[in-house]
Amino acid sequence: METTSRAVAQTPAAEDGQQVPSARRTVDGYLEAPFPWYGLDEAFAGPRWLMQVGTAADGAVEHGSLGHGDEPSVRHETAGEDRGKFAVVVTVAANPVRRSADGTGLLEATSVSSAAWLAGVGLLSFTWPGQMDHSLRDDWLDQQTETAWVLADDLDGPDWSTLSLPVDGVPTPFHYRESEFGWVLAGSTSQGVHVGAYGRGMSAYGLGFSMIKDIETYA
Repeated sequence: METTSRAVAQTPAAEDGQQVPSARRTVDGYLEAPFPWYGLDEAFAGPRWLMQVGTAADGAVEHGSLGHGDEPSVRHETAGEDRGKFAVVVTVAANPVRRSADGTGLLEATSVSSAAWLAGVGLLSFTWPGQMDHSLRDDWLDQQTETAWVLADDLDGPDWSTLSLPVDGVPTPFHYRESEFGWVLAGSTSQGVHVGAYGRGMSAYGLGFSMIKDIETYA
């Protein structure tokens, strides 16, 4: 997906895993989306927080992420430390046909694979091995990102299993996989969006998703 992320919508982590206080989060990008956002349903009683939205070349919001539980950071990857418990829900607008910004061509359509890839890359962003030399991190991330894309492009392959989770109260099939870093899942809703999710420390099997009535509750 050829999108960019709005940096002001997510507080980046410093190299030591601490949050950078000068960055701020904003709900504005979420309010501009022409599609509904999804998060964990009301059965989840923990903290909820904004992350980031992704936009097309023309500035249109195409996807975004919302966090639940402990806010993750690279800090949790250090040996012996608590890795934290969190689940992030990714909402992707279902666009079977997308025109390029200059109107001269078509971009790849969004699909469940798009949601699976965004969720896989999202998990990677918080799972750098704590003891890895900084000079090797870019190579490691490039390699793992390519792997996430290959896996997302083969949702019927042996690396994925299926499970049924409630979406707006309706049992819905999801593609699901686990790794040493956490879990990733992806599926579709009846509201014209695809939903991906990733997390660790929280079992994916007990989750449910619902359309968010008021995104301001995450701000």
